[in-house]
Amino acid sequence: MSELVARTGRQQQRYEDGYRLIAGCIPFKYQTIGEYCDDEAKQVVVLMISSASGPGLLFPKGGWENDETAEEAAEREAVEEAGVRGNLVHFLGCYPFKSKTLQDEYSPEGLCKAAMYALHVKEELEFWPEKSQRERSWLTIPEAIQCCRHVWMREALENGFSKWHAEGMNSTLRKTASKNSMG
Repeated sequence: MSELVARTGRQQQRYEDGYRLIAGCIPFKYQTIGEYCDDEAKQVVVLMISSASGPGLLFPKGGWENDETAEEAAEREAVEEAGVRGNLVHFLGCYPFKSKTLQDEYSPEGLCKAAMYALHVKEELEFWPEKSQRERSWLTIPEAIQCCRHVWMREALENGFSKWHAEGMNSTLRKTASKNSMG
């Protein structure tokens, strides 16, 4: 049993101009190809999780709450939904989308804006809060693009993560962040 507990409810959720603010990440690690261990024989793989509400795979994401930064929310969601810990190394951008399931009094149309980050995975937990609801899958970038359930997540992968990957994957995040900055 996990001693970690997922946050639930929307009492502490952030909203801005009719949008529910979301934070999430694309967890990644380097995987050795074949028998070789040099840098050229490694590829990047990304972690996707099964959806709790239907078919398809997605990246960890969830509501950004009033008592945390967007970066802290992204790290929390990675632990709660995917059972991984690591270092946020790059801001991938903000991705607006419309949710059919996240409509409420503050965002009646279900409008959301997700701040997405690249998370370099350092630890895979054996137990995590949503383990019973989710399965983890490590995929190559092309495989992940094919399996992605949501268009906006595919855009974060193709236009954010893949572009950053092609540019050398340099770490661009500072350790401190503003609690009020969406990016």
